[in-house]
Amino acid sequence: MISAEAPILFAKACEMFIIEMTHKAYYYAKKNNRKTLQRNDIASAITDTEIYDFLLDIMPREELVSNAKDKQLVILLLFHFYYSQPTRGSS
Repeated sequence: MISAEAPILFAKACEMFIIEMTHKAYYYAKKNNRKTLQRNDIASAITDTEIYDFLLDIMPREELVSNAKDKQLVILLLFHFYYSQPTRGSS
């Protein structure tokens, strides 16, 4: 059973996450003289912010590498995430 406060807290946490992600992505849009966020702005925010490393798995690999400041570091991170995932059926 979920308490009445839990959905409110989850909604607030999601709101704060989206606001922070939007601010970081807007920085990259503004840097490229645009006012509209694009997918590559979000990819840049994810690759350049360490706390968003958990999102690397869902971003297209090509987009991550093309938007990264330090391409070798991103390739190393992708290699680590890919090979550190447990395989299905193993315990």
